[in-house]
Amino acid sequence: AADKAGTDGGVVVSPLKTDSAVPSPTPVSAAASETAAVSEIPLLSEPKALREPYSEQALAAPVAPPKPVKIAEAVKPSDVTKPADTTKIEMSKADAVAGDDEAIEWAWPVQGKILAGFNESTNAKGIDIEGTQGQAVTVSAPGKVIYSGSDLRGYGKLVIVKHNKTYLSVYAHNSKILVKEGQQISKGQKIAEMGSTDSDRVKLHFEIRRQGKSVDPAKYLASSPN
Repeated sequence: AADKAGTDGGVVVSPLKTDSAVPSPTPVSAAASETAAVSEIPLLSEPKALREPYSEQALAAPVAPPKPVKIAEAVKPSDVTKPADTTKIEMSKADAVAGDDEAIEWAWPVQGKILAGFNESTNAKGIDIEGTQGQAVTVSAPGKVIYSGSDLRGYGKLVIVKHNKTYLSVYAHNSKILVKEGQQISKGQKIAEMGSTDSDRVKLHFEIRRQGKSVDPAKYLASSPN
């Protein structure tokens, strides 16, 4: 019935009409495709980095092993930084300090005759040097006065000087002390005057102590005091 006759007697067919239009495909942008692809990749949430303030303790502390992660390839063994080995450094420093402690150039504290030498078996802890009343007593090496007084029985008026972590020197029987505890003194500086306090004659009793133990001063002093 929808067909109509043409002018030439033929049949003309009218276009077919439909109730709904066919939807055309929606184009997808490249950016949207990348966003969708990224959202499918699992995120690496561990291990978390903890930033601590710099300190010697933090530097020496061992590094805790990382926790397992979802993607094994995310952390490579070569990416883990090992803590610095400070053991060898500290040992080298200790060796250097010990070497410096032994490098003391000792000088005689007074000029005079040796009255008695060092004898460990008889408890003679140092050497006795003869002199005159009031003669200058000088320090054998630079250091710090750690004792100045007369409280130690048998030593009279006494001065003890600390030279480093290893060595001390002792000056006893003085008539007068010229330095105070805590005072820094230079090699050859006058620290006392010779006397006979707590002794039967005028003399200087001189000791060198290495790590608290008395040693023979004659092995450390360069030459004879005369």
